[in-house]
Amino acid sequence: MSDLFGGDTRVAPPEHRSSRSRGRAKEQRERKRRRRRSIWVLVVAILMVVGAAYVVVELMGGLFQGQGGSASGVDDYSGVGHGRVEIVIKPGDTGADMATTMVDAGVVATAKAFNDAFAANPQASSIQPGTYSMLLEMKASDAVTALLNPSSRVSFKVTIPEGLTKNQIATKLSEKMAVPVEDVQAAIADPAAIGLPAEANGNAEGWLFPATYDIQPDATPASVLAQMTAQTVAVLTQKGVPQDQWETVLNKASLVEREAKLPEDRPKVARAIENRLAKEMVLQIDATVAYGLGISGMDLTTEMTKDDSNAYNTYTHLGLPPTPIASPGAVSIDAVLNPEPGDWLFWVAVNLDTGETRFAVTNDEHNANKALLRQWQAENDG
Repeated sequence: MSDLFGGDTRVAPPEHRSSRSRGRAKEQRERKRRRRRSIWVLVVAILMVVGAAYVVVELMGGLFQGQGGSASGVDDYSGVGHGRVEIVIKPGDTGADMATTMVDAGVVATAKAFNDAFAANPQASSIQPGTYSMLLEMKASDAVTALLNPSSRVSFKVTIPEGLTKNQIATKLSEKMAVPVEDVQAAIADPAAIGLPAEANGNAEGWLFPATYDIQPDATPASVLAQMTAQTVAVLTQKGVPQDQWETVLNKASLVEREAKLPEDRPKVARAIENRLAKEMVLQIDATVAYGLGISGMDLTTEMTKDDSNAYNTYTHLGLPPTPIASPGAVSIDAVLNPEPGDWLFWVAVNLDTGETRFAVTNDEHNANKALLRQWQAENDG
């Protein structure tokens, strides 16, 4: 039978069949492992490609943000905004200037969105300079509306240090209030607008009291200056200064403010000034000469102290200068009202870094003190 059908028809032993089954199972398991490895390799490759794409997008996005796009790729925010940030609109700012300020502060997404909203709002040109409280990530049209709303403007504080002139105060207020300095100067020149007392004779110098003031959103230069003059009047009144002596006290106190470097020296300087006036001696105060010339005391020369045409030259003119030369603080006013007892006629700062000042009764003592100043100058490159 086996010869007839050309082959061996015997059935394989059972152990042979089992061996072949184990081989096929092993091969299948190997194929599955290879497939899993291939899948993991593919996943890792995809993640690497995605990561590289993200880096490229971030880098390329940074290159185009300066061209009107936002960091997030959004042209205009759609939400109502969140958080708070204060921004300053300066005098003379155009819509484009405001757009830059808004983008830099994170208020709007792009300059283009703000410029479009600004152009679409007929009231936008009436936006006033000042400090505004704004939300972050606002819709551009809402940002323009907020700038037009007076309630968005915020109050802020301004500190006027002792010893500033009215022109220096004008500059400081201009910067803090974001208004032209000419507007502040015009208010200073208007005695009625700032409530200047008649005793000032129309000149605000010395009457703008140095202190910290709270500036309200609707404040004007005149209203802020009026606070300063009112504070001066209040201080003089509280200290019991007779009204007809207000100007004289402020005049003397302004000299003390400029001449005394240390608080403890001010009553001595005030006494020396009184002693000189009593003896009808010229005051010889460099600060008054420099004030009259409109220069810094560091730029004063000996020749300038001989200029008789300068009404504030206390080297050539007897008595007090025509007006105060700065705004004195309470300590200097107190020094004038309560000068320290003494016979001093001279004073000189012998160390310009520390403000150490020496006082003298005689001219010889004064010359010795001036020698100490020259020594200090020589040791400190003049």
